[in-house]
Amino acid sequence: MGVNGPYTRPSMADFPMELDPALEGRLARALDIEGKIPRAFEALGPVADRDVLLLDGIDGGIRATQLTGLAARVTAGASDRLAPDHAFDVAISCWRPFLDPTPEAVADVARVLRPEGRLLVLHDYGRDDVSRLRGDRPEYGLWSRRDGPFLRGGFKVRVLHCFWTFDSIEDGQQFLDEAFGAVGREVGAGMTRPRLTYNVAVYHRTLG
Repeated sequence: MGVNGPYTRPSMADFPMELDPALEGRLARALDIEGKIPRAFEALGPVADRDVLLLDGIDGGIRATQLTGLAARVTAGASDRLAPDHAFDVAISCWRPFLDPTPEAVADVARVLRPEGRLLVLHDYGRDDVSRLRGDRPEYGLWSRRDGPFLRGGFKVRVLHCFWTFDSIEDGQQFLDEAFGAVGREVGAGMTRPRLTYNVAVYHRTLG
């Protein structure tokens, strides 16, 4: 079962990509079973005993459940624009909701945060096995550079070296084949242990 707990239908905040529903549960059981992502949220927030807005999250989703397990008071919402003013201590975006840290986008989040509120933004970092499945993406290079939109926009970054961990090499190869086709079979053929390296970046900034 791992730290992700029993599988429930996820939200967009739970996975870095959209998959066929039949494959989501398998990735849920494999992605970051060490719990490095929620521990980083606590270290960079913190989130315990604080009001946390999880953008694009749903109650009962993987990230919402992990945050609740850290004693955060979680509100899972589709958009910061629908949230009340100055209601939260921390806002967290996982992958899709916060793609372009323009001053306007940052201001939208700042509105819902209390003074000294924290914004945490999770994205893929690349330079790993999983990036071979997805092809070239801006988050694999540009976003983590000093002249990229996040660091130029006042964010700091923490890189987490996570994994997709499967029950066996054969289980991993079958998942990669079904989820990613030819490129998945190619990556799976090179597996020497039942896991793939998966690096993510948490961009973080204090607002207000």
